[in-house]
Amino acid sequence: MEFTTSNLTLFVTTLLVGLTAGLCFTWGNAVTPGIGQLDDLGYLQAFQKMNRSIENPLFFAVFFGSFLVGLVTLYTNRAVSPEHFRLLLIAMGFYTVGVLLVTVIGNVPLNQILDKTDLATGSVEELRALRQRFEIPWNRFHLIRIIAAMISFALLVIAAIHK
Repeated sequence: MEFTTSNLTLFVTTLLVGLTAGLCFTWGNAVTPGIGQLDDLGYLQAFQKMNRSIENPLFFAVFFGSFLVGLVTLYTNRAVSPEHFRLLLIAMGFYTVGVLLVTVIGNVPLNQILDKTDLATGSVEELRALRQRFEIPWNRFHLIRIIAAMISFALLVIAAIHK
């Protein structure tokens, strides 16, 4: 494969989406089931700390960079072939809707509710109610992200192979 802007942007997009898909898969496959076994306070504390620690420049660069570089990839690959462009467009559609928008409208509001809660002052009943309000919806939104990120990554790989 020769070095072109379209190849470079496709490579970077595929790498960033792959990192996001891996993070989503690992979080859903190991992290949430693991902390799901904790009592309500332990679960909420662990989730609160993980949410706070994941908000860092490297995470944001990968998570939002996937979208931004993906847009550049669409532009630089627009004339390769209609089939190739369609694959990239569908891949970025899955990422944009299933990962980015689901995060912004689903997971982040739940994370903010949890972040604003002083867990040390909550009663056993309040903590149980917060967990019930948080855990199932968060995991459902996250499952959408896992599936969308994996589909997006797979389509990008297919597009790279069949360019």
